[in-house]
Amino acid sequence: MQELNCKGLACPSPVLKTKELLETAAVDSLRVLVDNEAAKQNVSRFMQSRGFTASVEVIEGGFAVIGAKGASAEACEIMSDADLGIGDQKTMIMIATNRMGSGDDILGERLMVNFLSTLKEMEGLWRLVFVNNGVKLTVEGAETVPVIVELEKSGVSVLVCGTCLTFFDLLDKKQVGETTNMLDIVTSMQVAEKVINL
Repeated sequence: MQELNCKGLACPSPVLKTKELLETAAVDSLRVLVDNEAAKQNVSRFMQSRGFTASVEVIEGGFAVIGAKGASAEACEIMSDADLGIGDQKTMIMIATNRMGSGDDILGERLMVNFLSTLKEMEGLWRLVFVNNGVKLTVEGAETVPVIVELEKSGVSVLVCGTCLTFFDLLDKKQVGETTNMLDIVTSMQVAEKVINL
């Protein structure tokens, strides 16, 4: 079993280092050491997307994500061709704020709720990506959570930046979406037919 020590590395380095190892060596099993919850989730999901089973051990100072080759990719695989909708018209919206526009913050928050509630009318909406202050829209107590849950149930993919959640100490309060990393976000931008930034 190969071991990769990614403790102390910021997102998306643990996933990128895991990807590099899998692409440059014949690996049937590996153990990736990480020191935060977001990295644990991201590395686990990445291993599953490459046909590994993924399990987690709690170790001193973090987690060991253990991957074993031989299992089929899990349904939660984020970067599968079907999920990416290759060949289809796909619109991705990057939301980097918890309010819309500048001026009055209360008005901006109301506008964001209205905006998200109206997105179900958009044809071709494929993925919402929440980064920076935008992750606050996905956590416990946010008025927008039920709206985003409804969008997710309708088939819209929802990604929430793990580094951002960790920075705001909100990782354990996330209520909707998959915790993600910058590799997934960049890949999504590359594949999307249209990217809208808020």
